[in-house]
Amino acid sequence: MPSSSEDLAETARVRRNWLLSTPALVLLALGAAGPLLIVAVYSFLEAGEYSGVEWRFSLDAWFQILFHRDIFDDTISLADAHLTIFWRSVKLSLLTTIATFIFGFPTAYFIATRAPKQRALWLFLITIPFWTNLLIRTFAIMEVLRNQGILNTLLMKIGLITTPIQILYTDTAVLIGMAYVYLPLMVLPMYAAIDRFDFRLVEAGYDLYASRWQVLRRVILPIVKPGAIAGSILVFVPSLGAYVTPRVLGGGKNMMIGNFIDLQFGQGRNWPLGAALSMVLLVIVGAALLAYVRVSTKENPHG
Repeated sequence: MPSSSEDLAETARVRRNWLLSTPALVLLALGAAGPLLIVAVYSFLEAGEYSGVEWRFSLDAWFQILFHRDIFDDTISLADAHLTIFWRSVKLSLLTTIATFIFGFPTAYFIATRAPKQRALWLFLITIPFWTNLLIRTFAIMEVLRNQGILNTLLMKIGLITTPIQILYTDTAVLIGMAYVYLPLMVLPMYAAIDRFDFRLVEAGYDLYASRWQVLRRVILPIVKPGAIAGSILVFVPSLGAYVTPRVLGGGKNMMIGNFIDLQFGQGRNWPLGAALSMVLLVIVGAALLAYVRVSTKENPHG
């Protein structure tokens, strides 16, 4: 009887929890799953004559992601422009992740090794950019990188260059802009990992005659690896779908997949292709998150 009473109480508790969660689940289904379902359905329809879709099943949108059919002789070739955009998006996202790690790890280490009263101030300074609209921050970087901007003016005044360097409207400008925008997303999880680090392990490494590089590579980095992975995911995922920064700093010439999707729903008037590209982006992001989950599980199998 006691076990039966306990089972009934547990069942009632589970039902109550599900009932309390119902409003949030409904909102999640309507606000997230619903639009994604619509996009998925659109990707299997025909493009409308002037925009929108025709409600006829078609795989043309998925075919057009990788291939191009000639309008005159129906010959099929690889869609080089699409592949270039995909490659540029993945490449710049990876380079952004690497750049933010290179600058974010020393920053997080510096903050974590300050006195407790100073850490709050440094973290406050790191989060200040989030208080400003992304578009404004991107235009600020634009003012730094343009031909008559701060960077070129400074380099010319100190005599390193005689003519301005064309940085704006290049992949380099997009990379610098995204690294600046997403740097706090790398610093914060790295700081959280380093803050829990037991620095007596570093002292033990030095006592065993390890060099600074060996302590960094064999002691510090393996322990803070979960924070580095979390920061990398937080940077890579939004970088892959970035729209504002490539649009402004790339000048429309250095298009990434987010801009390409917008083009299909706008001037391109090919909603099925835009929907198919959106689903491909979703799959790539899902694969990155799945890889993160698998790595995290291996790092902490009992957590």
